[in-house]
Amino acid sequence: MILKCDLSSYFAASYGPNPICKGCLSCSKDNGCIRCQHKLFFFLRREGMRQYGECLHSCPSGYYGLRTPDMNRCSRCRIENCDSCFSRDFCTKCKTGFYSHRGRCFRGCPPGFAALEEIMECVEGCEVGQWSEWGTCSRNNKTCGFKWGLETRTRHIVKKPAKDTVQCPTIAESRRCKMAIRHCPGGRRTAKTKDKKKKKKNLMERAQKQHSIFLATDKTSQ
Repeated sequence: MILKCDLSSYFAASYGPNPICKGCLSCSKDNGCIRCQHKLFFFLRREGMRQYGECLHSCPSGYYGLRTPDMNRCSRCRIENCDSCFSRDFCTKCKTGFYSHRGRCFRGCPPGFAALEEIMECVEGCEVGQWSEWGTCSRNNKTCGFKWGLETRTRHIVKKPAKDTVQCPTIAESRRCKMAIRHCPGGRRTAKTKDKKKKKKNLMERAQKQHSIFLATDKTSQ
């Protein structure tokens, strides 16, 4: 049975938390709103086995407003994990934990794009080139005189990110390396090296002295 809503039915007919005829041009006790006022959107709400029409100023989460000459309707977003959409195939806000990218929703941003956590969107990321070869092993700007040093390699930023808040990957890295030349040609020996040479010299002198004493004793006995 179709009823025309008047002011009395607007305030009196209430089946649930909201007046069932609010904003409608025609309504039914069992089915709720059937036609809405010009600026409102018709939304078919389902609760268990029951469904009834409502007239809303804006569509609920997961739906978008579709305006037609006949009547404005709330149409369901067809994009997976979408909370609100601009049209059937373009999401404007994704569900919690998903990033928005070109009207779709993703768990993680596609390659070449970076995530902006504050708005949960994917933007163009920072693009870097290939690593260079490892540089010469050095320490204190010297390539000799030490056993261990550091070698470095670099890469360049090919494309800057769309947002200043997006960080670029590291463009330089270093690692420990072994010097190709331990002692610098013509350079001074370290104190440790001098001590070793001195000990070796002392041992040689002691050995020669003992040898001389042995020869002298041997001649005397003869």
